[in-house]
Amino acid sequence: MSDKVALGPADQLPAGEVMLASGKDTGYGEDIAVVHAAEGGYYGLDDECSHEAVSLSDGFVEEGVLECPMHASGFCLKTGVPETPPALEPVRTHLVTVEDGVLYLHPGTPHPESAQA
Repeated sequence: MSDKVALGPADQLPAGEVMLASGKDTGYGEDIAVVHAAEGGYYGLDDECSHEAVSLSDGFVEEGVLECPMHASGFCLKTGVPETPPALEPVRTHLVTVEDGVLYLHPGTPHPESAQA
């Protein structure tokens, strides 16, 4: 587990949008897709789709799912489990919190409802 990393003001990430947290910038070593769900809440998933080496941060967010832009596999924001094929393997989740209006990523700390928790 890693220390939390400040990503900036939480309001910089509009609801329904995804941003890339570079592994180089966070010190985690792997890129993480940070999501602000339209339904509310912030989530982090490994940025690489488990089906092919495609960046999930280029994907789409809808109804609690981050959809891969290449083959439309949808990953649950809370668990990382694919809800639609062709991906069959989950991606890791990473806890994202908001404190005093600042968005924090906790790389390596799974979301409490995660498949790996």
